[in-house]
Amino acid sequence: MTEKISLFPLSHGLFPDGMLSLQIFEVRYLDLIKRCYQQQIPFGVVWLKKGSEIQVPGEIPLLHMHGCTAHIRNFEQVQANLFRVICQGGIRFELRNTYPGPLSVWQGEIVYLPNDEEIELPPYLQHHADRLGKVIASAQQQGQSHRLPIFKPYQLDQCGWVANRYAEAMDISTEEKLELLCELDPLKRMQKIDALIE
Repeated sequence: MTEKISLFPLSHGLFPDGMLSLQIFEVRYLDLIKRCYQQQIPFGVVWLKKGSEIQVPGEIPLLHMHGCTAHIRNFEQVQANLFRVICQGGIRFELRNTYPGPLSVWQGEIVYLPNDEEIELPPYLQHHADRLGKVIASAQQQGQSHRLPIFKPYQLDQCGWVANRYAEAMDISTEEKLELLCELDPLKRMQKIDALIE
C-alpha cells in the first residue's frame, strides 16, 4: 500500500537515524515544517536528480526514487520567517509518484522499505566501528558530544547503524549513496562501505 507524504528535495539526502540540520526560510517550507513540528509528523527527504533546492518559477525538479522520512527533534524560531530545525532520519521509502501540493510543496506517494535487521558487525569489519567509536569518545572527553552530528544511542555493534553513519559522512557520489540507502541487507551495505574505503 502507498502512503502520501510531503517531500523536501535536497542535494544531499538522509539515512535512518541520521542527523539533518536545516534553516527554513521559504514560505512553502515554513508552513510545512511548522505543521510537521506541531503535529509531530514526518516529512520525506529525497535527493534531487535535477533542479534547485530553492523554488524557481516554472522549474519542475527531477527527484531520485528513494528517500528517508525525517522527524523534527529540535525546533527554533530564529525570526518570524526563519526556523532552525534538527531532524532525525526515520524509515526509508520508495517514491512511486509525485505531484505538486499546497504552496508548491511536492507530495509523494511512497512505499516504505523494511527497517534493518539487527546484524552484529563481524570481526573483520570491527575496525570501522572502532574508528567511529574513537571519534565519539574523543568528543565526549572534550565535553563536545553535543556537537557530534550523531544521535544516541550509539549502536557500534550493528552493521546497519555503522554503515549508515559512514554512508552519510563519506565524500561519494549521490548515486553511490543511493545504492547504499537502497541496500536492504545491512551486512552487504557495510561490506560496500568497506570496499569504498579500501
